[in-house]
Amino acid sequence: MYDLKSKKAEAFISHEEILDTLAYAEENKDNGELIDEILKKARDRKGLTHREASVLLACENPEKIQEFYELAEQIKKDYYGSRIVMFAPLYLSNYCVNGCTYCPYHLKNKHIERKKLNQEEVAREVIALQDMGHKRLAIEAGEDPVNNPIEYILDCVKTIYSIKHKNGAIRRVNVNIAATSVENYRRLKDADIGTYILFQETYHKESYEQLHPTGPKHDYAYHTEAMDRAMEGGIDDVGIGVLFGLERYRYEFAGLLMHAEHLEAVHGVGPHTISVPRIKNADDIDSKAFANGIDDDTFAKICALIRISVPYTGMIISTRESQKVREKVIRLGVSQISGGSRTSVGGYEEEERPKETEQFDVSDQRCLDEVVHWLMDLGYLPSFCTACYREGRTGDRFMSLCKSGQIQNCCQPNALMTLKEYLMDYASEDTKKVGEALIEAELKKIPKEKVRLICEDHLKNIEQGIRDFRF
Repeated sequence: MYDLKSKKAEAFISHEEILDTLAYAEENKDNGELIDEILKKARDRKGLTHREASVLLACENPEKIQEFYELAEQIKKDYYGSRIVMFAPLYLSNYCVNGCTYCPYHLKNKHIERKKLNQEEVAREVIALQDMGHKRLAIEAGEDPVNNPIEYILDCVKTIYSIKHKNGAIRRVNVNIAATSVENYRRLKDADIGTYILFQETYHKESYEQLHPTGPKHDYAYHTEAMDRAMEGGIDDVGIGVLFGLERYRYEFAGLLMHAEHLEAVHGVGPHTISVPRIKNADDIDSKAFANGIDDDTFAKICALIRISVPYTGMIISTRESQKVREKVIRLGVSQISGGSRTSVGGYEEEERPKETEQFDVSDQRCLDEVVHWLMDLGYLPSFCTACYREGRTGDRFMSLCKSGQIQNCCQPNALMTLKEYLMDYASEDTKKVGEALIEAELKKIPKEKVRLICEDHLKNIEQGIRDFRF
């Protein structure tokens, strides 16, 4: 039986509730009156239920689709303005004991080179990322209790935070590792991580178990209940996502929103981020072998409806997607993107992008400077900000500021100051020229005059070599 507040996976992600939701959506996809009511509710910026959002996803009326595209774009502007947060993944180890059929790190893959960074190698990777201009990382590692125990992850986090190179520093480490215990989540919290990220892969239990035939990840309930354990362990910023293409997209969409609803109902805090990866080719993985792939238009529709349904959440898109696709979905709701990413273990230290140990094909292979320049050409404000984490604005504190719109008085100046740092320390001359003009224009959008004047003063200090101001 469906129970939003239960901590049992099969209750808060109820298979029967999802099937009922999909049937309801199919029955009402042409119900113009109901669709208008749902859109009216969405305009209040309070979000939608999984059932309401599923009706919109099933709707095929071009005029209505355009209407909720425009609404998604406006909601994105209301919450995030023109800011796009920048980050990079850092792959620590591809040792893994699981048998995931969609990932080249699976245990049976005997020809992929297995690699695990030692702490000196981690430091060199961090310096390479700092030399690009990155301030925020998401660390990744396969699940292997012998090669990648929690102690190894904690040592890597400590190393990452310790490296200060020229004007470079990684100010926030987000962690994307396998589901673990409450005690281990406490240890991650004590290590001062940012967001704990874990993709569900698929919410369809039967498919999940088939896709994960061996290894600890086979346990659907343990994996699905991970975010509850993370929050019990004190991590109040968590990030969820599904790998679109493994199951029917309407099923996954409903499950994803049910998970968000559950977290907010039980813990008072919904997901800090929602990621929307699509399955891609990699080493011995052929994405065409999976029958539930979605086209670009469907993908854009999903992104827009997540923004409408969970208006406060940060939406993440990776370099799995092409420049063209990323440009479209950034407008519709995405607020965080990676730049200059390498999905191989030890990939940043290499001059050429190594392919042998990649977790997936990288579609957008531009360097960080090219991505930053591109975003500014499109009218967006690239942000390297990590201030909310470091000022304790996490969990319900962040959500209350975000939902009320007060976060703008922090985020806009912080984005400008971190962009200024990037321009001074790492940007090409052309990127710097475009960025300086953008900063001058964006300063005017800071709501409070006092904040704007302080920001202007900090920007001048950054030109004099002082770093790391934040509101």
